[in-house]
Amino acid sequence: MSNSNLTRRGVIKTGAVAGAGLALPTYLNAAGHSGFTNAPTGSTVTLGFNVPQTGPYADEGADELRAFELAVEHLNGGGDGGMLNTFSSKALEGNGILGKKVEYVTGDTQTKPDAARASARSMIEKDGAVMISGGSSSGVAVAVQALCQEAGIIFMAGLTHSNDTTGKDKKANGFRHFFNSYMTGAALAPVLGANFGNDRKAYHLTADYNWGYTTEEAVRTSTEAMGWETVAAVKTPLAQTDFSSYVAPVLNSGADVLVLNHYGGNMVNSLTSAVQFGLRAAQANGKNFEIVVPLYSRLMAKGAGKNVAGIFGSTGWHWSLTDEGSKAFVKSFGTKYGFPPSQAAHTCYVQTLLYADAVARGGSFNPCSVGEALEGFEFDGMGNGKTLYRAEDHQCIKDVLVVKGKENPENEFDLLEIVEVTPASQVTYDPSIFGGDLGSCNPGA
Repeated sequence: MSNSNLTRRGVIKTGAVAGAGLALPTYLNAAGHSGFTNAPTGSTVTLGFNVPQTGPYADEGADELRAFELAVEHLNGGGDGGMLNTFSSKALEGNGILGKKVEYVTGDTQTKPDAARASARSMIEKDGAVMISGGSSSGVAVAVQALCQEAGIIFMAGLTHSNDTTGKDKKANGFRHFFNSYMTGAALAPVLGANFGNDRKAYHLTADYNWGYTTEEAVRTSTEAMGWETVAAVKTPLAQTDFSSYVAPVLNSGADVLVLNHYGGNMVNSLTSAVQFGLRAAQANGKNFEIVVPLYSRLMAKGAGKNVAGIFGSTGWHWSLTDEGSKAFVKSFGTKYGFPPSQAAHTCYVQTLLYADAVARGGSFNPCSVGEALEGFEFDGMGNGKTLYRAEDHQCIKDVLVVKGKENPENEFDLLEIVEVTPASQVTYDPSIFGGDLGSCNPGA
């Protein structure tokens, strides 16, 4: 290993999270391999950003793309540096990645696994992308992660919340910073119990794909454990836009809570329909009828407008957090785009920096080196407090936010208020409970 790499490792040791107590992995040297897929040979390196530019999650995708562009700008030494200034690791120097200028290509997942795989394959095979990130659908994330494993490319998952991504479908070449359905249930249930009581009857409307299934399961399990009863659980197509036929039966079902396991445009449309049917003003079983949105975002709150007032949910991050990393990111993003970033933007920005940092610390773009640098890596300064990239399943373990829609927002961005910051310890779980097998890293070539 070169002296420069030894220097980087020394920087990491002094810049690591205080008290982490984690031994640094023995990084793989690229010279020890016969090669790897899309090894950069010139003065640039290409990353592939695969986001929903059309479909029900297009608003999230647009914000993800903004964050990716900002991350590239910061990696290349532009702007104010953003979270590079607050990140506990100091391996990145604003001169690209390992001195190579960062370039990027983009694709449209259309929120469809087949389309996402096709665009990711094109970025790998035609554009020479050495890392793929993005997505706002867990169905897309699982499909693209499997493709990257086969191709010998690192997949830094964007917005994906299903347990499956780092559960039964986890892969050695895949890594997730975003939280998951289990963590939502663990964080949200105590708040729901405290506010609505333990004697409730819930009706679930659930997006008909893997994210919806695991989110419904997590919320059902955690709420039933405290005494709630689930009276119905109905699947809705991901492409659905009019939810009136699904909402109409709810008031006569015996339920007094509607849980919308919907995201993006789906949640905006189903919540709007629920309000139009009078659920917000209704009474059932002698109680005020309540609506819960397990996974929230500022973009969804904006789309649903005043309908979100008082509605509880969870989120991975929020622009109103006051830690130094969050403030730095909000300032950079707001200066560039004129409005605060969403949780989708946050996780994609952070993933890009974490990938670049892992390459720098390992001294190689080889996916096996990157994997070793990320596994067991504990960091801070990126929002959500101290965070661990768990080696067993490549899932980040960090704080989760419980939020609710603001009754009296002060401006068009002030739509959600943080009710509780649930500590990482409360949402940690045994990685074996969801099955799956990481397998071995695949460097490809």
